[in-house]
Amino acid sequence: MTTVGFLYPGHFAEDDYPRMEILLDSDIRLVVRHTECPDDAYREDALRALGTPERLAAGVEDLQRSGAQSVVWACDGGSFLYGHEGAHDQVMAVARAVGVPASSTSIGFVHAVRKLGANRVAVAATYPEDIAAQFAAFLRATGMEVVATHAAGVAGGAEAAGWGLDRLKELVTAADRPEADALLLPDTALHTVSHLPELEEFLGKPVLTANQVAAREALRLADRPAWAPRLGTLFEAREAPPAPVEWGSGRSYAHGRPS
Repeated sequence: MTTVGFLYPGHFAEDDYPRMEILLDSDIRLVVRHTECPDDAYREDALRALGTPERLAAGVEDLQRSGAQSVVWACDGGSFLYGHEGAHDQVMAVARAVGVPASSTSIGFVHAVRKLGANRVAVAATYPEDIAAQFAAFLRATGMEVVATHAAGVAGGAEAAGWGLDRLKELVTAADRPEADALLLPDTALHTVSHLPELEEFLGKPVLTANQVAAREALRLADRPAWAPRLGTLFEAREAPPAPVEWGSGRSYAHGRPS
């Protein structure tokens, strides 16, 4: 049995995780522990507050008891708004606290894009323009080429959680560009797992969504290859354990630890 854990702020689209667990191999368990989300607004101060050490530490003890072999901070804005270095420092603190490899959804997007071999991406963000721009800047700091960013201007997580397939199609249509090799759809408050095949067929290219990416990142850290075509191109092929990933800071990270 492979057990991986997720620190998830509030209660929005956490039901994506049991859906993914059903679609993955029967010996994979996805454990979600909620962190406090007193303000679901998509403002920089509110999003950064979600990722403070105190908030993240509050969910660690439960994940330790669950036997999680890796942990992912399943929040985009509460990670990328700390910047490239800050996001890595954040998950290293989680790894030390829980005693297993740790990462975040934002960092997982970078690993997922590299796994697909994509050179250029488009970003379809629910966020206001200033927050979406910072996500794109986070990606560019890793050397990724972001060819377009569309911001839908959603006010907060509760609003995003109510979106269905039609709204998602409108969002990805507004963001997509012919030169983009893949489309990235951040925001763990969005329900996307049930819609991945339709979105990829609609665009004719890989679509990476936040909760899907979080699951893949947790399994990557646990050295657990997984295959589930209904979870999109990202899960269509089994993969070998990861090699260290080099970052612009001169540090490399393998399995959530500096190497």
